[in-house]
Amino acid sequence: MAEDRRVIYVTSALPYANGDLHIGHLLEQIQTDIWVRYQRLRGELCLYGCADDGHGSPMMLKAEQLGISPEALIADMKLAHERDSRGFLISHDVYHTTHSEENRTRAEEIFKRLSDAGYIYTKRVEQLFDPEKKMFLADRFLKGECPRCGAEDQYGDNCEKCGATYEATELVNPRSTLSGAVPELRSSTHYFFDLPKLQDFLELWTSSGTLQPEVANKIREWLEVGLHPWDISRDAPYFGFKIPGTEDKYFYVWLDAPIGYMAALEHLVAGGNAPVTFEQIWNADSSAEVHHFIGKDIVNFHTLFWPAMLHAAGYRTPTKVHTHGFLTVDGTKMSKTRGTFINARTYLDHLDPEYLRYYFAAKLSPTTDDIDLSLADFVARVNADLVGKVVNIASRCAGFIHKGHDGVLAAKCADPELWQTFVAGAERIGPLFEAGEFNKAVREIMALADRANQYIDAHKPWALAKEPGREADVQAVCSLGLNLFAVLMVYLKPILPKMAEQAEAFLGVEPLSWADSGRWLGAQRIEPFQALKQRVDPKAVAAMIEAGKASEAAPQPAAAEARPTKLEDDAIISIDDFTRVDLRVARVISAQHVDGADKLLELSLDVGALGKRTVFSGIRSAYAPEDLDGRLVVLVANLAPRKMRFGVSEGMVLAAGEGKDIFLIAPEPDAEPGMPVR
Repeated sequence: MAEDRRVIYVTSALPYANGDLHIGHLLEQIQTDIWVRYQRLRGELCLYGCADDGHGSPMMLKAEQLGISPEALIADMKLAHERDSRGFLISHDVYHTTHSEENRTRAEEIFKRLSDAGYIYTKRVEQLFDPEKKMFLADRFLKGECPRCGAEDQYGDNCEKCGATYEATELVNPRSTLSGAVPELRSSTHYFFDLPKLQDFLELWTSSGTLQPEVANKIREWLEVGLHPWDISRDAPYFGFKIPGTEDKYFYVWLDAPIGYMAALEHLVAGGNAPVTFEQIWNADSSAEVHHFIGKDIVNFHTLFWPAMLHAAGYRTPTKVHTHGFLTVDGTKMSKTRGTFINARTYLDHLDPEYLRYYFAAKLSPTTDDIDLSLADFVARVNADLVGKVVNIASRCAGFIHKGHDGVLAAKCADPELWQTFVAGAERIGPLFEAGEFNKAVREIMALADRANQYIDAHKPWALAKEPGREADVQAVCSLGLNLFAVLMVYLKPILPKMAEQAEAFLGVEPLSWADSGRWLGAQRIEPFQALKQRVDPKAVAAMIEAGKASEAAPQPAAAEARPTKLEDDAIISIDDFTRVDLRVARVISAQHVDGADKLLELSLDVGALGKRTVFSGIRSAYAPEDLDGRLVVLVANLAPRKMRFGVSEGMVLAAGEGKDIFLIAPEPDAEPGMPVR
């Protein structure tokens, strides 16, 4: 291969194999695919690997509910996921599964390397155990009475009525949501990865430009607090890989899931379908690039645990982690009852996949900002841009070339200056694709499409065709229009690969590369024009939404009760509710442990003109009292005081995450206590 050719291995996050792909998954896969296709268009050696994440208790329980084996469940879902990804023109070089021999072998090897290097240790932990299901219970599989206010039917980590946080072992009259049995307190030996030993390495790696600035800032907050050892084992019964040398211990799903990126490439290489070796990509001294595309909800796994594990095991770390935001539909979380929780297959049954590829590209930027799919804007933008601008150029010009010139384009360019403007666009648009600024790239491309249409409007080939002796002028105008269209299709090819393929056939050219943005077609014979894209029919969008509602109303297999992960419709608050929340800057005067509360810290806060406040906050798992002195926090200042058995809590400080990964929301560093937070 050419020495200056980049060698790149790219992945997107692994879909969990217990459900169908939905448009949230497709946001990430489309983002990844556009970046990958751009690299290939430039001639780089770029491989795209992915896999299904097939391990964990939920997988085991889902298979049990369906009356099939976990192996059968993940095999069926893998076929469905691959089918739906292909439907959206996702160009995986390999799509594997984490439940594979390649992944088992690689996970065991990495575990041994970590153990030999002194990064693995064991300790006893106490957990609640379901004597009927014969398994330890995660918080989401426990319910009981709140130990603080006595509210019934609360989950194993916090009370939704009084807001108290607690350990699952503190629940009063606990029961298993899986069987209804009264759980027993049992101890078990767990394996831990000693992450704090890699603090110095992670501080350097996360500040090296590998992460987006906002992600690096968030990780820095966690690093400043100090890292905690990571529990990497789970007790039987569990669906996953057994830890070597044990009888009833399994690797936690998040240990072997990212190793699935390595195993997928290994599977591709073993099949003889990879132009690289495994070592070329993953050895510590590799000059290749590794890029991960992920959502912001799994940042900690990909920017702390994963690079630490790779580094400690003697492998290379990722070149770049590209993190995107969440997807909303019409301004709210995806909702099954509203039909906006749209499965990939439901979309494909009603609409062209390139409509969504284009709309997402027009929204995607290299930030973690959330992205909204406005269905009305979706219809308007696709119709205006793809049909009204790009396709319109070809449809307006092709007929005149066939009518009087036997389908042959003019050899010379009628407007070299305009042509060079389009060719020079590659210098602006290419770097935007490289940086993930797809929204800006789309704006640049559509601005050029406007220029092409303005040229055609100004020269009016339909009027020229009526004037005797102007045949050559008609050919010249329309030939330039079609050459400009060809350049636009080069720029759009990473986003619209199927439309580009159709355009190549229409223009009678070989598959376009990025270099072809500067190639004049010359006296090329074109094929008769056929519509490259139809307008989006709003009725098809409405039918898709109704189909989503119908699938939600259809009978579903019985499922074990689990903690909801999305807001139900009756839990949605209005913007008016939200605006009544008074957020203020506060400075921590002091913090101390609360006797008898394993999760709480008592904070004394200075809120400027609002005076001093005492707040009990469930952040003890992530913060030591001495780490908080003088720290700025965000306080919900108009929350009604809540009487607790430890005292009165006069507000709430804002934090995100859970367990050891909680982090406090911070105001601007130059903010003053008492200032409102906007």
